[in-house]
Amino acid sequence: MTLSMTPDDVLALLKEGNRRFLSDEPITVQASRMSRLRMAAAQHPIAAYLSCSDSRVAPELLFGRGLGELFIVRNAGNSLCSTAIGSLEFAVTALGVPLIVVMGHENCGAVRAAVSVVKEHYGFSANINKVLQPLYPAIMEVGEDCQHDLVNTAARHNVQRVVRELQDEASPALRRPQELGTLKVVGAFYELGSGEVEWLGL
Repeated sequence: MTLSMTPDDVLALLKEGNRRFLSDEPITVQASRMSRLRMAAAQHPIAAYLSCSDSRVAPELLFGRGLGELFIVRNAGNSLCSTAIGSLEFAVTALGVPLIVVMGHENCGAVRAAVSVVKEHYGFSANINKVLQPLYPAIMEVGEDCQHDLVNTAARHNVQRVVRELQDEASPALRRPQELGTLKVVGAFYELGSGEVEWLGL
């Protein structure tokens, strides 16, 4: 499916899927026994996602997609680490996805926890601190100008940081197809209350 789809084709499908989600329209997804058997042999996702682990954020539902359509990498705070970068490289080089979406969301618990470390010197376990550490630069860069909504501003900023890194610095395996126009990396921000996905920088 992805062989004939451009990054913009996929992006249009995702936008339409979120529109249907917002309108409470019925969504028909591929989940039959026959489709599962076909997918058992190989997967052909149309997009890769770097998304937060938050249980309220489910990309397949938000974009009206079914089994086998989205290759999703999830961690607390949708941050880049070696596992995330390697997984996205696999999605691009082995599965041929034409689009990577980095998606943050409103009221992110991981960003809120990172803010408490940066601003209040709150302490977490060593493993949680490792998860939060990639979020600190976004919080520091936001600075003192957005104290009224620091968590959501920092969450958006983090998405933009990750997008820039995937576009410019992450790896040749991701940069080369972007230069050729066969891959696009975009940022998104999900509003928990409304269900709307805002596309950042588009």
